[in-house]
Amino acid sequence: MAKTVNVRNTEAGVWGLQATRRGGGGIPRTRYGDRGRLPTHSPFLILQVIGFLCLTAADCFALSFFDDGEPEALASALVGAMNDEAALAQTFMLGWRDISGGDPSNLILEWIERRHIGAVKVFGWNTADTRQLAANIGLFQRLAARNSHSTPLLVATDQEGGLVRHVKGDTNDTPGAMAIGASGFPEDAYKSGYYIGRELSVLGINMNFAPTVDLYTNHSSVLIGSRSFGDDPEYAGIMGTAFAKGLLTAGVIPTAKHFPGHGDTELDSHGVLPSIDAPFDVLWDRELVPYRMLAKARIPAVMSGHIAFPNTEAASSPASLSKWFLGEVLRTRIGFRGLIVTDDMMMNGATMSTGSLSLAVKQALLAGNDAIMMSITPALDDPVWVNLLAAMRTEPEFNARVRDAARRVLEVKLKYLRGEKAVPLVPDMERVRTQVPNKEGAAFFQNLAARSVTLIKNDKNLIPLTVEKAGSLFLAGQNLEFFELGKKYFNNAPSYWYSAPASDDLLQRARRADTIIFYLSNSDGIEVLRSFRPLGKKIIVFSVLSPAYFDEVPWVDAAIAVYGNSTDSLLAGFSAILGKIPALGAVPFSLNSR
Repeated sequence: MAKTVNVRNTEAGVWGLQATRRGGGGIPRTRYGDRGRLPTHSPFLILQVIGFLCLTAADCFALSFFDDGEPEALASALVGAMNDEAALAQTFMLGWRDISGGDPSNLILEWIERRHIGAVKVFGWNTADTRQLAANIGLFQRLAARNSHSTPLLVATDQEGGLVRHVKGDTNDTPGAMAIGASGFPEDAYKSGYYIGRELSVLGINMNFAPTVDLYTNHSSVLIGSRSFGDDPEYAGIMGTAFAKGLLTAGVIPTAKHFPGHGDTELDSHGVLPSIDAPFDVLWDRELVPYRMLAKARIPAVMSGHIAFPNTEAASSPASLSKWFLGEVLRTRIGFRGLIVTDDMMMNGATMSTGSLSLAVKQALLAGNDAIMMSITPALDDPVWVNLLAAMRTEPEFNARVRDAARRVLEVKLKYLRGEKAVPLVPDMERVRTQVPNKEGAAFFQNLAARSVTLIKNDKNLIPLTVEKAGSLFLAGQNLEFFELGKKYFNNAPSYWYSAPASDDLLQRARRADTIIFYLSNSDGIEVLRSFRPLGKKIIVFSVLSPAYFDEVPWVDAAIAVYGNSTDSLLAGFSAILGKIPALGAVPFSLNSR
């Protein structure tokens, strides 16, 4: 007996909204009973007929996102009932800019209410006011509920932890992926994902572009750096899988990125199209290992990256626009069955090869991406919409690909946006007030920061450092909180915000000190640090973010690494220098100087 899709609609309204009529004069939505059960062997044929009748009769009944049914079958039925505009809109994920007072622009509201787009993306510029963000998300979902199938939005963000934390406001500032790699415990990865997910869930954000499973193979990479779990493929796969499971436990959809791997280049795809020369056999045994592991664990989504791999069959095309990478490699060889989301299509790495956004988006869909992310809200009549819709109406192959993409978007929504574990579509503002930041998470992240502190070098036994051993102490850095904590622990020691090259004033002040604690976070710091070497002072390097720079200054006396610049990470670093906590972490990649 064929499986069936139950297309009964609910008598009550959607998400607290009153039940509506179709077309202004139709019959109120009611239960269908047994007449509403359709065989799944031909959903497209049957529902295309229903869709045609809906165009000619105002009282035509519609499928609802909240009807009973297996996600796969109901997703196919919903797509079959959609016209071209509705199917195309499901593949759009748009960012928005707030206007004065924190309210979203009318343009993003029109895309949701008139175009019925499938998703919105929360960027850092939307998140200064946590409660306003939650209110905006609730507004978006209420508008989305008015579409003909009551289909809610995917609401996505980048909340990796550490360096990339798009949702700011009242959320916890966490140590990040490299701190997890340094701690060495998969449980830390799981709990990081879980507690980050708990906060996102309260805010109504149901999708997270994390974990980042790029390998830290190029230590000059400023884009990846401390966002990586390390340089070992299997280790990154284990940590990434644990992080993803933590998010899922909190009800949030995880997304592994940036496929097939962004870690072996120092270039940033926001500005250019990076090129990685590795052949495919190297990628298979290195960059692609975490994705192979995550696919077996059935991660729901993967983000495609704007990176070229000229020594593969993709040639000069970005992987995000390559049918070979997304179809042959990710879908067929790796066996990934979930949703493929592009990185921001407004990035130069996406559009350089095509010359226009609309062409790049079309190529991205044909390559196998299912959701197209754009950070800037386009005009309603922008070519990116007009040209794609025209192509849907004239090119059967493109029409079929867009409908397949929309089906995958809907299937993920049906699996994760319904049920008891699902993120609330409209946030409860009292929960936002009382549960963000998550207090249990705050305690966990403080402990993680302490567990991950790494003693890189201690040749002269400067650590643990006492006031007597330090003598006159000088703090040089680029972080005001670093100065505040250092002054607290070291008798109001003098401090200096450095810039490269080192000024005469900085060097003069350093000469008067016996010991220098030097905050190192970038290549400018290396240049300044080298100028201290002839002074003959005792130097303790306090490394934040990636400690890869130590390979350039192997002569320093002592060094600790904390992998992040949050309050917890800075406290953990000073606590380790003072000997109040042991530095038990391990650098999760190879350092030549050790």
